Amino acid sequence: MTQIFDNPADFAEDALDGLVAANRRYVARVDGGVVRSTEVPAGQVAVVVGGGSGHYPAFAGLVGPGLAAGAVCGNIFTSPSGGQVYRVAKAANAGGGVLLSYGNYAGDVIHFGEAQQRLNAEGIETRTVLVTDDIASAPLDQIAQRRGIAGDLTVFKIAGAAAEAGLDLDAVERLAVRANHCTRSLGAAFDGCTLPGAAEPLFQVPAGQMSLGLGIHGEPGISDHPMPTASELAEMLVSRLLEDKPDNAGDRVVAILNGLGRVKYEELFLLYGKIEKLLTAAGLTVVEPECGELVTSLDMSGLSLTLLWLDDELERFWAAPADTAGFRKGNLAPRARRQLAGPAEAAAAEGEDATAAASGLGRLAAEVLAHVQDAVVEHEAELGRLDAIAGDGDHGRGMRRGVEAAAAAAREAAAAGASVQRVLTAAGEAWSERAGGTSGALWGSALQAAGRTLGNKTIYARGDAAVAVTAFTDAITALGKAVPGDKTMVDALLPFRGAFQSAFNGGAPVAAALAAGAAAAQEAAKATASLRPRKGRARPLAEKSLGHPDPGAVSLSLIAARMADCLTVGQDLSLSESPLATSASEEGVPA
Repeated sequence: MTQIFDNPADFAEDALDGLVAANRRYVARVDGGVVRSTEVPAGQVAVVVGGGSGHYPAFAGLVGPGLAAGAVCGNIFTSPSGGQVYRVAKAANAGGGVLLSYGNYAGDVIHFGEAQQRLNAEGIETRTVLVTDDIASAPLDQIAQRRGIAGDLTVFKIAGAAAEAGLDLDAVERLAVRANHCTRSLGAAFDGCTLPGAAEPLFQVPAGQMSLGLGIHGEPGISDHPMPTASELAEMLVSRLLEDKPDNAGDRVVAILNGLGRVKYEELFLLYGKIEKLLTAAGLTVVEPECGELVTSLDMSGLSLTLLWLDDELERFWAAPADTAGFRKGNLAPRARRQLAGPAEAAAAEGEDATAAASGLGRLAAEVLAHVQDAVVEHEAELGRLDAIAGDGDHGRGMRRGVEAAAAAAREAAAAGASVQRVLTAAGEAWSERAGGTSGALWGSALQAAGRTLGNKTIYARGDAAVAVTAFTDAITALGKAVPGDKTMVDALLPFRGAFQSAFNGGAPVAAALAAGAAAAQEAAKATASLRPRKGRARPLAEKSLGHPDPGAVSLSLIAARMADCLTVGQDLSLSESPLATSASEEGVPA
């Protein structure tokens, strides 16, 4: 069991603080994770990795020269928020662009994707390479659906070495993609791991059995087997990986035998000896292997084998030096320490000097969010009941947590005189970080996208409202990847946008166009009752969902209706001079 902690809820943060205290020569703490504590050459690509905590040395232990520039660290086995990813990437950026790389898990994809959108919008060119090495998680013809496990290391190492060599973002991305394509992994577990403070492990393997293909968070394995001998286990792992080898695979491979937390090094060494003999017998040359704990899972009793098929270029970067707290290869000259901005300086750098007029509109945005909060709180129980039909029942709670955090952040920013952009950015960050999950990321990203589009102007043209609605919608569809008919909030969002645009283009005031959009969203949300979910946790329970509307679509329609109501009653929000109340003939109105 995981036994050393004060408050289990603080385990990940406390562990990260201790890691930094013990490794200041490598890493410095920033909000959301760590970055290199040493100087980085100007113009170097920043490889930023990350995911949930509980996998050390991944991810914070892989930050240093020759490897990652920064690591984003979520809670135990939980994706970091988009705001955390953004802040770590911004701190790690050295002017050469950012490459985000992480395992292919739904929450990570959403939250890292949200940060990527924001970084690109700010002019920091950012790309993503997902790690998809686990052959147990999907068949070869669905390789893009596979999850990432210990193959994280090969992709991170190749990308980090390429960045260290001064290659540009295009080249670093190309090599990371190739490394992922050439990497295959398979894991086995003998017993589960226990979260800090928990009395029972996340899963259990029957006595005398081994679970093959189990993931690093307790995801189900593909099969259970009687506990094998070391030779039998080596044969099972090697044979299955060789059957799945990539196209045009050569005869030189990196072999990584990775302990998941409780298997002793002597056991790993014993097994590795048998694995290498099998690889040699198969006509392969093993190059610079690794044997030890590299991507763990708290105290899980288990291991994984990773093979990276090499070409000349990949071999060069795999063999290149690296110096981090948790992984070292070759020798690198000592680097000078660098000064990082403290939290107050970073916050000041992010802000803007808003005029009195711009801050007045910032207060208006905060007032609208307060009304949105009221709507969500009023319907929290209803949203939870809907979600419990074919989900985990937390949509109402999640939406309340998100909107309360967003409204509080907006009030604080508005009180400090922030513009609409800063108010909505603060609200979006808070919603994403507090709500968590897919809906938290989507709402957070959409608010921030609308804020970036509106900017910190003192005068808005009527068309700015339509552009903001489009930016809000595009952020959700681009990040969530849902399409009409998937039974998600998109089934209400797109009708909302369509009705808004139709009324707006016909000359209706913005508030009236919002009311038309809200009415369309409500009807569309009701119509989702006839759909079967094709995405998310509800998908396996599609039949149970029939006859009930989608909770995400319902919550969006409730929020749209409340916004339309409060903007129609403009005097309650000091809207008499706001562009939201103007007609088509008024092209620019001072706040």
